[in-house]
Amino acid sequence: MLRRIPVDGGYGEQQQSSPAEECSRMAPPTSSSPRKLEIVNPVPADIDIAQSVDPLPIASIAQDLGLSPHEFQLYGPSKAKVLLPVRDRLKNHPDGFYVVVAGITPTPLGEGKSTTTVGLGQAMGAHLGKKVVACLRQPSQGPTFGIKGGAAGGGYSQVIPMEEFNLHLTGDIHAITAANNLLSAAIDARMFHENTQSDKALFNRLCPADKEGKRSFAKVMYSRLKKLGIEKTDPNQLTAEETKKFARLDIDPATITWKRVMDVNDRFLRKITVGQGPEEKGMTRETGFDISVASEIMAVLALTTSLADMRSRLGKMVIGSSKAGDPVTADDLGVGGALTVLMKDAIHPTLMQTLEGTPVFVHAGPFANIAHGNSSIVADQIALKLVGPEGFVITEAGFGADIGCEKFMDIKCRYSGLRPQCAVIVATVRALKMHGGGPAVVAGKPLDAAYKSENLELVRAGCSNLVKHIENTRSYGVNVVVGINVFATDTEAELAAVKSIALDAGAFDAVLCTHYASGGEGAVELGYAVQRACERHSAPLKFLYPLEVSIKEKIEAIAKFYGADNVEYESEAEAKIELYTRQGFSQLPICMAKTQYSFSHDPSLKGVPKGFTLPIRDVRASVGAGFIYPLVGAMSTMPGLPTRPCFYDIDLDIESGKVLGLS
Repeated sequence: MLRRIPVDGGYGEQQQSSPAEECSRMAPPTSSSPRKLEIVNPVPADIDIAQSVDPLPIASIAQDLGLSPHEFQLYGPSKAKVLLPVRDRLKNHPDGFYVVVAGITPTPLGEGKSTTTVGLGQAMGAHLGKKVVACLRQPSQGPTFGIKGGAAGGGYSQVIPMEEFNLHLTGDIHAITAANNLLSAAIDARMFHENTQSDKALFNRLCPADKEGKRSFAKVMYSRLKKLGIEKTDPNQLTAEETKKFARLDIDPATITWKRVMDVNDRFLRKITVGQGPEEKGMTRETGFDISVASEIMAVLALTTSLADMRSRLGKMVIGSSKAGDPVTADDLGVGGALTVLMKDAIHPTLMQTLEGTPVFVHAGPFANIAHGNSSIVADQIALKLVGPEGFVITEAGFGADIGCEKFMDIKCRYSGLRPQCAVIVATVRALKMHGGGPAVVAGKPLDAAYKSENLELVRAGCSNLVKHIENTRSYGVNVVVGINVFATDTEAELAAVKSIALDAGAFDAVLCTHYASGGEGAVELGYAVQRACERHSAPLKFLYPLEVSIKEKIEAIAKFYGADNVEYESEAEAKIELYTRQGFSQLPICMAKTQYSFSHDPSLKGVPKGFTLPIRDVRASVGAGFIYPLVGAMSTMPGLPTRPCFYDIDLDIESGKVLGLS
């Protein structure tokens, strides 16, 4: 049977890959020194490679990284949570070099951004002798079982165990799901009780008397009292008017933006009606589900800087407005503290390893098209201290540089205070051909000959997309290195054209990479280029816009960054901008919710679209996370399943216990 499998970083028609035992199973390791991979060609399936390598004990990885036994908690032999206090211990230590990996505008052909992040980490740690940590997002189970598959890298540049990486990991996404849905339950329950009780009865139940007849406010209630300007600490001293203001949130159901979530692609939950049971007394409302990684709580986890900061952010999350137009928060509902309890373990990054035994931090997993698309601030902060002044932290930004890297700079770096020296932009000849006007790629159908034979005209035309990303990214004041992932069908002339155009566009360097087929050895030249780019960097970080300008001015600065001529606001967006400005949220950064497949709102517009108007359909606020997010065109926050999802290929070997078919 023939099956399309990766070969030398590319795809060709080859015999189906052999089982894991053909992938040169390595002897169980005896130390945490970087291992030498034995490469098989053609490259076997990702899961076969991953299962052919016995992970090093994660405790050894942790100790080599400089962690004391009390600074990490084991989650089995191959995963550990790194505890935040290590950052306090190292607070006076200098940071290492900070590198962000982004890519050209994605295509169905794939660019290999996660694979490059892992491969670069392997190159610098296992081959160049540098202290290095790669920082990745935790993948959602939606794409893992849906259409995309996992996100552990690929070929000989992977995070292992890839089954654990791609599935439950240490339960962080489950904690987010539980916390999110607790808040959803609190919203509907509060509206129900306010609609069925008098002011007095409601207040008495919120502040019940103890056995001695004394009442007290719960700790979480003091934030609401402060918000209302009530300085009293004895519930019995509140006037009738104060009692009503305190007890009644008076949520306007039409303004509720908070949805329930689950970590599965389920299109039939995008719009639902709740409250249809007879005991809910006809209090129905229309709502829906988002995928878990779209929850604001995921963004809070990624952008928080400490446990206290996370508690504050969770409490400040706005779920909607009162009928008077005031924001209603999680702390108004009394649930901020409980959310923090559910998230208290999730705040610690998870330590894993690559195939070559170099360390990886996995933490948080917001999508880049509907959220800010970067792993956590705390993971990067801890990693930068651990690697020290001569070391490197390589962190990945989701999708193309116009989305993930822009949000990395303008949102993540604003809150973290961290400053990158280098950005890697990943490109492939095949993807550039598509941006140059190449034929459409249809899943399940053979690639057009244009992608498998030399076509310099398509390559040069498609490089306009790469050039735009280089120019945009350089505007932040970082050095840009282009990593060109080589496929077997690429020709020397095509690769030379990409490299030449990248250098002419201002890239610090452009390097050919074969880490998919060769592991870290195939990214050594990329590692050298990144090292030089970091060591020769001196410019300050320049944000795209100041926070003090209006919401519209910030949106329009980003639209110009995309190449738009104009921005068009629908009536709902105009109303939300006015509301959030009045509520005091206009100083927040902007997080565009936009298709990842184009600089524009239209995924069919490849290359560098010109003369387009960017449509803003709606605007929403993630106040706890700390950003305003405009919805550009039609964006769904709950993906659906394709006709043939990835789960068809996933199974369990009952005798060995091995996971089969995970990609």
